[in-house]
Order: sequence, then structure tokens, then C-alpha cells
Amino acid sequence: MSDPNGSRADLSETVGTYESVAEEYERRHGDRSVVRDQRQLFLDALDPSPGGSGERPRVLDAGCGPGWESAAFADRGCSVLAVDVTRAFLAQTRDRIEREGVPAEAAGMDMRRLGVRDDALDGVWACASFLHVPREEAPGTLAEFARVLRPGGALLLAVKRGSGVLESSAYDGDSRRFVLYEPDEIRGLVEDAGFEVEFREVGEGEGQEWIVLLARA
Repeated sequence: MSDPNGSRADLSETVGTYESVAEEYERRHGDRSVVRDQRQLFLDALDPSPGGSGERPRVLDAGCGPGWESAAFADRGCSVLAVDVTRAFLAQTRDRIEREGVPAEAAGMDMRRLGVRDDALDGVWACASFLHVPREEAPGTLAEFARVLRPGGALLLAVKRGSGVLESSAYDGDSRRFVLYEPDEIRGLVEDAGFEVEFREVGEGEGQEWIVLLARA
């Protein structure tokens, strides 16, 4: 039986599943209209010209998957760093970046320990990715997001609603696990990491209730 809070072993198994099903995952979830509103909410929260310098907003796509949002944010004027620990996803992201010719780069990086300097970013997008982090490592991961964001930088977080851990069976041999949260729980964790929550919404998506938070560092 898996740890009800998710464990490091669970996370390794989750990554292993994604390595195996990356191509099918990309086919199944390629309709990005499901996150259209969240994507616009995040873009609207970014300073279009940080510090009045004329530079592009610097955005981290934390757990980028096949790179859909990385490419979309870059196409909308952001400079994007796409990170994931799944090698197959990084390959898909790099292919997408090259194909679309957008200002983004992909790197193998764990969101729990980001190789990014302090106050370097204007936004962190963690939609349907943070929920794979073991619960005991959630506070530290949110603290990492706060560390790399400049003061006033935006965090978009989307997690599945519930308690405990959801074990997926969507694919043959699926070993993915999703850490579930109740709205007040995830809001409290985000605020404890030093963020100010500006927006919270609970809604349906793909047969599951999702919690979306927009917060400021």
C-alpha cells in the first residue's frame, strides 16, 4: 500500500509511468482548452515589462510535461524556462520549442530543488504538476517557488481536490499518484510559504474537482 501522503518512492514510480506513456499522454491531453482560463489568468497577472526595462517576463513552467504551456507563454511574450524530471517530456518540449520557434528553453530540473537564483522570475506556473510532490515536501517546494520569484511575482497552482492520495489507473501499468488537497489546506500552505493569495477557484475538470490558486510572492 502506498503512503497516504505520497512518498519519494511513489514519485519515482510516477515519473516512471510518465516516461513510459509520454507519447500517449501527449495525444490524450493535447486539447489545451481545458486550461485556457487558467492560462489567461496567469498571463494577466504578469508584469508585461518587468521594471519598465522592455524585457520579457521571465516564467518558470514547473513540471512542463510535453511543453504545451511553455510554448504558449513564449508565444505570448514571455521568456520561458521549462523544467521537468521526465526525460521523455523534456524531449517533447524541446521538439515543440524548436518547431514553433519560440523563446524558451527546457532543462532537467526538480521543482523541489530549483537551480535558479533568488528573485530571478516573474512567474511560476505549476498546473497539474505540484500535486505529484509528496505532502511532506510541499512546504519546501512552495518555499522554493517563493525564493526564485521576485517580490510581487505570480504563482499559478492547480491541484486536485480531496484527501489522501489518488492512485491512477488511466494507463496500463499506471503507477502515478496524486496528492489531494482541500481548498483551505492548500491555501494555508501557500500563505505559510509567504505568498498572498489573490484568487481561488474550485471547479470541475476531466471528471475531477480542481483547486486553482493565483498568489503573489
